[in-house]
Amino acid sequence: MKRLLLACLSLLCVCNISNAIIGTHFWKFRAKVEQYRRERQLKSIQRWQNKIPELGKLYDKEFEDLYLPQPLDHFDPVVSGVYQQRYWMNSVFWNQPNGPVFLYIGGEGALSSAVVQSGEHVDLAMKYGALIFAVEHRFYGASINPDGLKIEQMQYLSSQQALADLATFHSFAVSKYNLSESNTWICFGGSYPGSLSAWFRLKYPHLVYGSIASSAPVLAQTNFEGYNDVVAASLSDPVVKGSTQCAANVKAAFKTVDQLIQEKQFEKLRKDFISCDDITNPNDTATFISNLADLFMGVVQYNNEMPKWTIEFVCENMTKPGNPYDNLVKLSTAYLVYLEEECADNSFQNMIIELRNTTVRRQANMRQWTYQTCTQFGYYQTCDSNTTCVFSPLMDLKSNILLCTEVFGITRTSVDQRVDFTNAYYGGQHPKGSRIVFVNGSIDPWHALSVLHNESPTETSIFINGTAHCANMGESRPTDPPSLIKARMQIDAKIGQWLQEARKV
Repeated sequence: MKRLLLACLSLLCVCNISNAIIGTHFWKFRAKVEQYRRERQLKSIQRWQNKIPELGKLYDKEFEDLYLPQPLDHFDPVVSGVYQQRYWMNSVFWNQPNGPVFLYIGGEGALSSAVVQSGEHVDLAMKYGALIFAVEHRFYGASINPDGLKIEQMQYLSSQQALADLATFHSFAVSKYNLSESNTWICFGGSYPGSLSAWFRLKYPHLVYGSIASSAPVLAQTNFEGYNDVVAASLSDPVVKGSTQCAANVKAAFKTVDQLIQEKQFEKLRKDFISCDDITNPNDTATFISNLADLFMGVVQYNNEMPKWTIEFVCENMTKPGNPYDNLVKLSTAYLVYLEEECADNSFQNMIIELRNTTVRRQANMRQWTYQTCTQFGYYQTCDSNTTCVFSPLMDLKSNILLCTEVFGITRTSVDQRVDFTNAYYGGQHPKGSRIVFVNGSIDPWHALSVLHNESPTETSIFINGTAHCANMGESRPTDPPSLIKARMQIDAKIGQWLQEARKV
C-alpha cells in the first residue's frame, strides 16, 4: 500500500543555488520559489489524504527527522567539537537486502522530509527498488550548533568537510541499516550539491558507484561574467518566449538608469523604483542596481517554476509600446508587490548588518553561503563592459568583494587564491572522474561553470535545450518539453546500466 500511495504522489525536489552578488531581491525571490514549492507539495499531499486517509499517517511517521553526530573537523583530531547532522530515510521502495542506495545530497539551505518523498531520484528509487537517504549540509537548516555562525566556528564550513561528512554518513548507514557491498550507492545533487555529488564520486570512488550531478557549477570563478551572458541569451531565446527585442529593451532601460545615475538624479530613481532610502552613496547605488537586475536573474534561473514570473511574462512587459525605462519602472513596481515589500531596501549597510548577524535561524543562509563564496567559490555575477550583459557595469567585482572584506575580513587576493585552490583540488571543468553524469539546461545561467561535453566514456554530459536550473530533478509534468523527457530517459538508462554493471562485479 505504501508503495502505491507514493507512486500516486509526485512532488517538487529542492534545488537551489543562492545569489553571489550584492542585493537582496534574489534571496527574496528564491524564498518565494521555496514557498511555492512547499504549497504545491502540501496541496498534492492533501489531495491524496482526502482519497486515502492512510497517507497522513505515512507522511507523519515514515519520514521523521534523524540525526547523526559529526565531527566539526574531520581532518584535525585535536578539534573535539561535534554537531548534529540531520538526515532522512525512505525504505518504502527498498528491495531488501541487496537493493541499491540512493543518496540525496543537501546544500546551501534547509532540507525537509520532502526530499525523500519526491523528485526524479524518488521515481527512480521506485523503479530500481532503492533505499533513499537525504543528508542536510553542515551549518544549514537544523544541522548547526547554536554558535555555528560565529567566525571561529565557520572555519569548519567547507565543501571538503561536507564531503567528509558524507563519507562518515556512509560508514554509519552501512552499520546501522545492515548494508553490505551488495548495496550499490548512487548519489544525486543539484546546483552546489550537484558539484558535491560529482566531487563525492571523484574523491570517494570506493564509497559511491555513480553520480548524477545536475546544474553543477564545478568550476570556481571569482569573476563569473558568464552568468549574465546566459541571462542575456535566455531573454533573447524564442524557445522560452524571449526575443532579441526583449533583451534590447532591458539593456536600453538599464542604460537610461546608468545615465540618470551619472546625472545624479538619485531622487527621481528613488521615487520611480520606490527605494526605501536615499541611494546616493556609491555602495547603495550598486545595491540598487543589483536589486533591479535580480528581477531578471531570478526569473531566468527559475524559469517556469513560478506562476506568472517567467521569461515570457517579463518579456511581454518589457516589449510593450513605449519607453523601455517606463516599462522597467512598472515591472519593478509589480515585482515589489509580488515580494510583499512596500519599498526596496537598497541599503548596503543593512545588508552588512544582516550578514554579520550570528544568530542561528533555521531558514537563514545568507551568512553561510556568502562565507563559502568568499572562501572557496567566488561566483560573483558581474556585468563587465566586455560581455553581453544587458544590465549595468556598476555590477562590478569590486562591489562584490567588498562584502567579503566588510563581513569576514577576506581580501580580493585571498578570494582569488582560495578559488584557485578549489579548482586545483577538484579539477574545475575537467574533473578526472568516472561514472558521473553532468546534467544542464540551456536557460540555466549556472551551466556556464559546469561540464558541457563528455570528458570520457564514463564521465558524460546531458544538455537540455530550453530548461532552467535543475529542471530534470523535479516532478514530471504534461507540459515538459521533449528535450527534458529525453534527458530523464537518458539518466534512467545510465542508472540502470550502472546497477547492472555493479551486479556483475
